Amino acid sequence: MSDDLALILEDSQDSMQKAINHLENELIKIRAGKANPQMLDGLTVDYYGSPTPMSQVANISVMDARTLTIQPWEKNMLQPIERAIIAANLGVTPQNDGNTIRLFMPPLTEERRKEYVKRANGEGEHSRVAIRNIRRDSIEHIKKLAKQGLSEDITKDAEKKMQEMTDKYISLIEKHLASKEKEIMSV
Repeated sequence: MSDDLALILEDSQDSMQKAINHLENELIKIRAGKANPQMLDGLTVDYYGSPTPMSQVANISVMDARTLTIQPWEKNMLQPIERAIIAANLGVTPQNDGNTIRLFMPPLTEERRKEYVKRANGEGEHSRVAIRNIRRDSIEHIKKLAKQGLSEDITKDAEKKMQEMTDKYISLIEKHLASKEKEIMSV
């Protein structure tokens, strides 16, 4: 019985950590006015008929605080990379000079900054919901164990641990969102 309980708590913690990792990855993609190569993570390029991550067909580097340069390994990949960036709707227009593609990050307006903060908060809400769902499922499993003969004290302790774990991860989400909002709103 207690092995099952330990397994439930361990699985819950792993799942909650995955929710936090997902939030971190999503927040990286939200632009904060600075050029960041990670904003192109998840972008795929049509490489001879197969979708391939951008980082596998080109070198992405930061030229200055507001400029990203993309140097494809093969010159004929310029057009597919350009199309992928336009299709991704990142809010930047690629500048193709025949050898490299440059992305100039326009300065963010106050309105655009607030929009990005809203987007970040939306991602945070998705993570909070995921963590609450994990807590709900785990407590259901704990209650099933209680019906199978787990003592009431152990059941209450396990539910309390689940709530403490949930509170810990929710506060982690709040910290991530606060730092991202500060990063976005700083001019």
